[in-house]
Amino acid sequence: MRKKQQLQTIIKQHIKDQSSIYLFVFVLFLMGVIFGAIIVNSMNINQKEDLYYYLSRFFGQVSEGKIASSIDMFKQSFFHNMKYLGLMWVLGISIIGLPVILVMLFIKGMVVGFTVGFLVNQLGWKGFLLSFVTVLPQNILLIPAFIVMCAVAISFSLKMVKQLYMKKTLMMESPFSMFMKYVVVLVSISLFTVIASLFEAYASPMLMKSLVEIVTR
Repeated sequence: MRKKQQLQTIIKQHIKDQSSIYLFVFVLFLMGVIFGAIIVNSMNINQKEDLYYYLSRFFGQVSEGKIASSIDMFKQSFFHNMKYLGLMWVLGISIIGLPVILVMLFIKGMVVGFTVGFLVNQLGWKGFLLSFVTVLPQNILLIPAFIVMCAVAISFSLKMVKQLYMKKTLMMESPFSMFMKYVVVLVSISLFTVIASLFEAYASPMLMKSLVEIVTR
């Protein structure tokens, strides 16, 4: 119980200390979501029809049960997200990769915004219901994971820059200690990714199959 309280205190203090960074990355992600939704509205009719054709085929495969096995979906989801998060983590160490981290988070937001925006644009309330069941659940964990990873990577990069230009006598924390904390963040986020991928692989297909029958009527 005491360890749990200490952990909560550390997390609260971290968020408080890095509040400006968290606010910045959250706004950046939100801008990506908005931009993704705008892209949907800027598409012409032919582009929308082509995408909807492939979406309809996917719905047909789901209703017929012709989708990948749950274990394959779990592996694909987990490794895809971990490659993305892992790259952000590595770029945080490189320092010079800081702009790329921001671009990656913006693109993640844009993909979410485009997906939800396209479903709502084409299917109305049915599309909203579908996105609520298939896109939102795993992203409840994944979006915070991406935001935290981005914020921590930025914070780590800035600390490393300060360490390079500060005298050793003024150093508040050793580079090794900073790095180990950085590793702990990656491990913790990996656990969140496992849970999100499990839901996407095992729960989402069942929910999607029941909803597809309503959507395609």
